[in-house]
Amino acid sequence: MDTPNGRTANWLAELRRTPRKMQAIPEALRPQTLTQAYAVQERLVAELGGATIGYKTACTSALAREQLQVPHPLFGRLLSSSTYVGPVALRAEDFTLRTIEPEFAFHMRVDVPASDVPYTAETIARFVGTALPGIEIVDHRFEDWSAVGAPSIAADNAIHGAWVRGAEFAAWRALDLVSHEVTLRVDGQMVRTGTGAAVLGSPLHALAWLANELPRFGLQLKAGEFVTTGVVCDVYPASAGETIRADFGVLGSVELCFK
Repeated sequence: MDTPNGRTANWLAELRRTPRKMQAIPEALRPQTLTQAYAVQERLVAELGGATIGYKTACTSALAREQLQVPHPLFGRLLSSSTYVGPVALRAEDFTLRTIEPEFAFHMRVDVPASDVPYTAETIARFVGTALPGIEIVDHRFEDWSAVGAPSIAADNAIHGAWVRGAEFAAWRALDLVSHEVTLRVDGQMVRTGTGAAVLGSPLHALAWLANELPRFGLQLKAGEFVTTGVVCDVYPASAGETIRADFGVLGSVELCFK
């Protein structure tokens, strides 16, 4: 892996293995464009191990995009090695941070071909099989994630730590995902609430954005892959010993604890 992208990926992988915080990726290794960043990301996830089972969309909130000074979201890969079916107990020390993000997710039914006409929330829905509740654990090793720039965030697999998913829900088309409420409870106490409107106006908007964005980097959203679409409320910084439950109403719930 002795290439510029390979050396950056190796540096990021080592930082994950020996959790510690840094100001930024060293200048000599730092990607300058998203094209470079996603090439590093591909090398990084290969080094981390596990199969790619789908994608996450990051920076779906206007505040996150403003902080990174990027006009659109970013994406990262979901890996079999860091995906769990809830309820699950995870070791707190395996994470530098434990930033909790309740998110709507989708399981793709068929491949999504590249299209000259951009996909929309309406046209992407026919490619979806099921919807499901999930919690993304965002984890990074930067002193200030908002100061390092979008290429560095994308290179570090969009600072993805782990994904915990609930049961799949087939009748999701009958739901209004935009106004659909989600509550987050910690040790039984409600700490956050939100709706699908927080995710680019709708989780389906985030899915459509991803389907349009992947072909720009030689990728394609495929049948069987999962997509987690972005946080629906303010993030929650979890601590060791806490039990976290995200309740998506009729769509289901998902639970994890940090031991």
